[in-house]
Amino acid sequence: MTDNSNKPVSEKEKTGLSRRGFLGASALTGAGAALVGATGLGSAVMSREAFAAAAKDAKKKYHVEPGELDDYIGFWSGGHQGEVRVLGIPSMRELMRIPVFNIDSATGWGITNESKAIMGDSAKFLNGDCHHPHISMKDGKYDGKYVFINDKANSRVARIRLDIMKCDNMLTVPNVQAIHGLRLQKVPYTKYVFANAEFVMPHPNDGKHFDLQADYSYTMFNVIDAETMEMAFQIMVDGNLDNCDADYTGRFAASTCYNSEKAYDLGGMMRNERDWVVVFDIHAAEKAVKAGKFTTLGNSKVPVLDGRKKGDKDSQFTRYIPVPKNPHGCNTSSDGKYFIANGKLSPTVSMIEIARLPDLFAGKIKDPRDTIVAEPELGLGPLHTTFDGRGNAYTTLFIDSQVVKWNMADAVRAYNGENVNYIKQKLDVQYQPGHIHASLCETSEADGQWLVALCKFSKDRFLQVGPLHPENDQLIDISGEEMKLVHDGPTFAEPHDCTMARRDQIRTRKIWQRDDPFFAGTVAMAKKDGITLESDNKVIRDGNKVRVYMTSVAPTYGINEFKVKQGDEVTVIVTNLDQIEDVTHGFCMVNHGVSMEISPQQTASVTFTADKVGMHWYYCNWFCHALHMEMVGRMLVEPA
Repeated sequence: MTDNSNKPVSEKEKTGLSRRGFLGASALTGAGAALVGATGLGSAVMSREAFAAAAKDAKKKYHVEPGELDDYIGFWSGGHQGEVRVLGIPSMRELMRIPVFNIDSATGWGITNESKAIMGDSAKFLNGDCHHPHISMKDGKYDGKYVFINDKANSRVARIRLDIMKCDNMLTVPNVQAIHGLRLQKVPYTKYVFANAEFVMPHPNDGKHFDLQADYSYTMFNVIDAETMEMAFQIMVDGNLDNCDADYTGRFAASTCYNSEKAYDLGGMMRNERDWVVVFDIHAAEKAVKAGKFTTLGNSKVPVLDGRKKGDKDSQFTRYIPVPKNPHGCNTSSDGKYFIANGKLSPTVSMIEIARLPDLFAGKIKDPRDTIVAEPELGLGPLHTTFDGRGNAYTTLFIDSQVVKWNMADAVRAYNGENVNYIKQKLDVQYQPGHIHASLCETSEADGQWLVALCKFSKDRFLQVGPLHPENDQLIDISGEEMKLVHDGPTFAEPHDCTMARRDQIRTRKIWQRDDPFFAGTVAMAKKDGITLESDNKVIRDGNKVRVYMTSVAPTYGINEFKVKQGDEVTVIVTNLDQIEDVTHGFCMVNHGVSMEISPQQTASVTFTADKVGMHWYYCNWFCHALHMEMVGRMLVEPA
């Protein structure tokens, strides 16, 4: 007979409440006043046993055998790490990390001359806060050319070339603070990157005035030329800006506002009964800029347009559509019909019909609320919505810790008075989901195969690793009528958001091309020095500046020893002559804070000061050959 006297008693056995019920009751108690109307919602919640059965049933579909390739490639924001992570889906294997706003000693990003040139003046910042990665498009489909990513912490936007998986351009957005929501123009191609500046600030921000309610305080919607990575124009707005998205005509973009009050305290941000979605007419803005009908701010030459309302008078560039309090996510349905604003403090999402927007701007629709064709109640804390291409939407419920599947056409019918249940299923996720993303959902090719819920908390899902917990990316199969949770994936430092493309849409190089513009600056320096990078191994002395050109072929450097004087500024330029993929070399100068990666046919350079006399070893820090350990050299530093 088994003795169960010391068997742990579950929360449900002690209180009659499951963990889910307890969390739900607590959430309702704490947020009830802000979430009126959320009770009585239908739910088809799966039990823990059902989770296990669903996972076992779906295992054959999501399991990728050794040597097999994933069907999709995903780009995850690296959150507070300031990087972009590359994952295979459905395996959820991490394939690569692309440093962007961070310092990365493995690749030398933020250390090499090439990366510092791309980062510009912002290279002084040692942190980043990545939120929203998005892939460039043509005719509403991914073109596999670029991924764009924002840095909320230091008001930057960066571009990653997908053929080499390296950041190739970076812009610090002027006149604003905290770039948050970021989306791309979908058609006819990604001409523009749309980026929200979240925080209201005085203009000029010179320390003389601090009144956020004054006319001189506002934030702006930022439009960036995707090819040149220069500002195209900015649009002043009322209130603040949160998340954004673009339509499938190329004319409209939309952003949520959660601080229409322009307050800096919680109570102040909660005063208004409603906030809004601001819709931007990109074509009208382009015409005004072309006609020279704009202003500029301070020393910036960026065209600035006024999209604020003056009393009852609308701006030609914007319309403000009232929605329930403190909306968060803004998502365009993959069929191109709706902008969907997610309620956050309301149990609803607001469906704005894009086809009605031309009449709203033309004045044929007088009440902006008449563009809203449905406001379905979904649950507590709706944050973001994604789509399967079959007419269904999937919304994260932060407080309920659920993903809800609902039908958009049924929601419109219910809004018009028909007795129809638009909620198809609710699935528990672990826990507090924020962003959500379905395969190809940001394009007209949404295929309804996989969904990722990016959960902010993981609590009891993984082994304990101390007070700081990992977060949890959960993979959900949405190919059938029911959602099936099939995978938990711990991840670090709030990855925030992701995007997915088919693997055939991303075409990468196996080795570098020697004429790649990524190292054009180094090529120009070598040409000035009379150096042929592919063959020369030489030391160029120019006063106290020394340039060391060397080739590398596994397992040797072209120069195994060079001499400098103490205090010299030393630039080491390495060209990897290997032509076999995966034979990456490195260069690490011991005790000098110097390391970098040099992949096949790449040239990379790094500059440092030889401030210590004596002998200093350098070595290859990327394993490249059976004699990798022997790939070394010496820098001899003589007294000045």
